[in-house]
Amino acid sequence: MSAAIRVRDMPASYAYLGPEGTFTEVALRTLPEAATRELVPYVSVQSALDAVRAGEAEAAFVPIENSVEGGITTTLDELVAGEPLTIYREVLLSITFALLVRPGTKLTDIKTVSAHPAAQPQVRNWLRKHLPDAVWESAASNADAARLVQEGRYDAAFAGEFAAARYGLQALETGIHDAENAQTRFVLVGRPARPAAPTGADKTSVVLWQRDDHPGALRDLLGEFATRGINLMLLQSRPTGAGIGNYCFCIDAEGHVSDRRMAEALMGLKRICLQVRFLGSYPRADITPAEARPTPPGTSDEEFMAAADWVTRCEDGRF
Repeated sequence: MSAAIRVRDMPASYAYLGPEGTFTEVALRTLPEAATRELVPYVSVQSALDAVRAGEAEAAFVPIENSVEGGITTTLDELVAGEPLTIYREVLLSITFALLVRPGTKLTDIKTVSAHPAAQPQVRNWLRKHLPDAVWESAASNADAARLVQEGRYDAAFAGEFAAARYGLQALETGIHDAENAQTRFVLVGRPARPAAPTGADKTSVVLWQRDDHPGALRDLLGEFATRGINLMLLQSRPTGAGIGNYCFCIDAEGHVSDRRMAEALMGLKRICLQVRFLGSYPRADITPAEARPTPPGTSDEEFMAAADWVTRCEDGRF
């Protein structure tokens, strides 16, 4: 997280989706700056983000996407609505689940299981094979599901194996996952401020609202990226709440707002969209700058500047 977003007298704390023992907490602790902050668990993504909006926390760390189901709608919807917030960092964490139970519980004893809703698609096949009659009960987080098992509310929870000791449970099964190499992406979100400097391997996140619904409307939006050689990494529609068929679009794109091609794409979107919400430009967690995709011919900053200079010379009659 850039020091530029620090606000004077802002609490030196990070809110995160709790309680203690979540995958979110594990991912958060991989950030070097987390060692110098108080890490405060919140009961939901909404409450963690609202803590930032209210000035109770410097930033919030929340899950936003997983490789099995795509964007996590709770987080996307919270970033789409309400007072604007900005993404400053992302972290990728490989995810495997353990089946946590109270000591002495056998697989045949399990009638109810619990976890965060995003976990269900990642263990659905395992559950069908091993516990086909178990009733699924959603929890605010995987660690909260473990807490509810500890309290006797449910028989088992899908959570990280590391949460077992925290809640006095035992891991009856480990290494549970339906998809190999499953990952969850987490983001560090703060109040709006200047993005960190570009690294050469960056991502820009925006939300787009169409001005009107017409044939090719989405194509027009995506064309602003395509004609400038910008690759999209996430495209997810979310209902606006204004009625059936009314959607906005959450987009992650390769590049930084300071890149000329990204800046021009955003200017084009600002002209044709009803509304554009900038969610930030930040370093990618999946690659290094040396591994970044080469800039397509004709879309480098130098080529954009050369083209702009040519237009100026045309205007001056120096072509």
